[in-house]
Amino acid sequence: MKRDEIDILARTIFGEARGEYDGLEGGVSSLIAVGNVVMNRLKAESWYGTSIAEVCLKPWQFSCWNEGDPNRALLMRDDIPDPVFRVCRQVATKVASGEWPDLTKGSNHYHATTLPALPAWARGQKPKIRLARHVFYQLTKGD
Repeated sequence: MKRDEIDILARTIFGEARGEYDGLEGGVSSLIAVGNVVMNRLKAESWYGTSIAEVCLKPWQFSCWNEGDPNRALLMRDDIPDPVFRVCRQVATKVASGEWPDLTKGSNHYHATTLPALPAWARGQKPKIRLARHVFYQLTKGD
């Protein structure tokens, strides 16, 4: 099944941040922030990709799409029955159209605070913002 750009963005947001939607921190802002990172990468007009789908599906960029990630099987389904997915579709539409602000302050990378160690790319970098269980960074081209 061919998926459109908004659907792929919604699935990426869902796969990366759905667990934060009902949290005390985060909420819809966590969903928006993942969408912001995708759009910031798209705006960079660089190796990330030239479309939302390319940015989201680029290997090893968003772990929910990685082979072997438990989220991937759910994202590949034609129908995702979770009501949070409907929210993710609304967020994807508004973030992609520019209706909602960039909560990440220009960030193009993030990682979960639950990782056992910082990713190599994050070492020595100054975070732009932390939203719930994700830390966001704006890395320069050479990083």
